[in-house]
Amino acid sequence: MKLLLDTHLLIWAADGIERVPPNLRTVMSDPESQLLFSVVSLWEIAIKNGLNRPDFQVNARMLRRGLIDNGYIELPILSEHVLAVDTLPALHKDPFDRLLIAQAKVEGITLLSNDATVVQYLNLSD
Repeated sequence: MKLLLDTHLLIWAADGIERVPPNLRTVMSDPESQLLFSVVSLWEIAIKNGLNRPDFQVNARMLRRGLIDNGYIELPILSEHVLAVDTLPALHKDPFDRLLIAQAKVEGITLLSNDATVVQYLNLSD
């Protein structure tokens, strides 16, 4: 199963898998799972790190290298992903999360998130 991790899960996983909630850790650790990260997350980290946000004090270049070295697959941003954003209901205003949700829907990938608002999208039928 292909799993796209949202930005906070990527940061937590890089900091130590024990920071990831147990239910998500179990899914991520399954040998059948393919873990993906989106360019959207690197973009979000770079922007928010530049704004000195304390929850985004991560070097995006080092994170990317570590994810690739640990077998994560990089998901680029395609125009199809961007265009799919306008098909999402207005449950969430965060543009980064909305693009992650659109990517998951377009690609048929499961998005993993610990964000209750993002999870609302995952429970909607297509």
